[in-house]
Amino acid sequence: MNKRMLFYPLIIGFFGCLIWFIINKGSHLTTDGSTPASTVAAAAAPASAHTTSTTSTAESVWNSMVQNVHHPLALLLLQIILILITARIFGWLANKIGQPSVVGEIVAGICLGPSLLGTLWPSGSAFIFPAEGFKNLQFLSQIGLAFFMFVVGMELDTDKMKNKAHDAVMISHASIVFPFFLGVGLAYHMYARFAPANVSFLSFALFMGIAMSITAFPVLARIVQERKLSSTPLGLLAITCAAADDVTAWCILAVVIAIVKAVTLWTAVLTLVLSLIFVGFMLYILKPWLAKKITRFQEQHKEKSIVALAFMTLLFSAWAAEVIGIHALFGAFLAGVIMPSEVSVQKLLTDKLEDVSVLLLLPIFFVFTGLRTQIGLLGQGNLWAVFGLIMLVAVGGKLGGSALTAKLMGQSWMDSLGIGALMNTRGLMELVVLNIGYDLGILSPEVFAMLVLMALATTFMTGPLLDVVKKVEESRLQASQIG
Repeated sequence: MNKRMLFYPLIIGFFGCLIWFIINKGSHLTTDGSTPASTVAAAAAPASAHTTSTTSTAESVWNSMVQNVHHPLALLLLQIILILITARIFGWLANKIGQPSVVGEIVAGICLGPSLLGTLWPSGSAFIFPAEGFKNLQFLSQIGLAFFMFVVGMELDTDKMKNKAHDAVMISHASIVFPFFLGVGLAYHMYARFAPANVSFLSFALFMGIAMSITAFPVLARIVQERKLSSTPLGLLAITCAAADDVTAWCILAVVIAIVKAVTLWTAVLTLVLSLIFVGFMLYILKPWLAKKITRFQEQHKEKSIVALAFMTLLFSAWAAEVIGIHALFGAFLAGVIMPSEVSVQKLLTDKLEDVSVLLLLPIFFVFTGLRTQIGLLGQGNLWAVFGLIMLVAVGGKLGGSALTAKLMGQSWMDSLGIGALMNTRGLMELVVLNIGYDLGILSPEVFAMLVLMALATTFMTGPLLDVVKKVEESRLQASQIG
């Protein structure tokens, strides 16, 4: 044992001396025609370098540290740390007041943006979130959204949709058509004042319509689950309506994006034709092939092969959708839809993706949205009046349209209002649509800020509205029992 202990320092010391000897000899070498390295260093340093004070050395170290902090990678890591801490705190606070975490995370994003942090500490905000660093956050948020949309696509239960297809499709499509119509009407009154330059009325009106029509299927599903409504007729119908709503709204969004991006009518037609071919290939060719391939991998217990194949499908679908011109997120969503419906496969893929996307990458998207949201732009009283009009159209169109259609389909008034309250939830899906519109230059900063606030308000009011519906229903039942 003692010999081994001696052997270790002897080897380290021997090779350490050899390394020092080579470095010492190498310091006198010259490159082609140049002076020795030691001479260059001496020439570069000022004559007073030998008398450098301790203070200047400390300043040099400090400056070096500041430069390291400003390095793109270090700054990105600092941003992610701050985003995750803030999102977790606000998500926890939202849960404490009976709201889903997504509400707190959206508020966290707005607080870290120019609306709060940028107002209270402008220099700190500019240091942590410089304008040139937005691209890195945007790319990360888009990757997180692609993963999340893939999971949302997998969570669609097509069997339940088939069982309640008639009622769900009627309610869902009514909850899209009515608010879409109101959104287009709202765009007619807002276009002249709020639309960016060189944006056609068609593009502005279509995006306002889709912004009024979206329902956040993932948030709605979580609210139904948290309130233990999953097995009730109300919960099942609401989830099915939201799923049908999501599929329809994303198809409409893909068409809208194709029209907006098209330079000419024929370009739009070509994009739509390619989109139909792409969707047909995914549903009728790739989906059956995936089912056979994944079943074979399951029999051979090759879980890594299943995950690799799913990831490749996700990336291919997102890439193809982006190239066609209907946005990568639609491709990611469609990739999730065509995944086999076996619980084991979905659980395997969800476990691999959901934690990374929901806990790490999605908060980045919320904060990125918050950094774009400038509530200070709404300082004028008439702009808040416009925001009130947007809220009236959004809630009246979505909640009112869903509730009235549900009542016409034979639901009770209480269940109809409950469905309307749930369908009025916009959450993350609305923010995705708004960011697409902002990136395309269709929404001005003022309109973007008002619509983000609308998304936050409509998501926030879902829980209280359901509580009111529940209390009214309980009071009615008690009154009927007493009578």
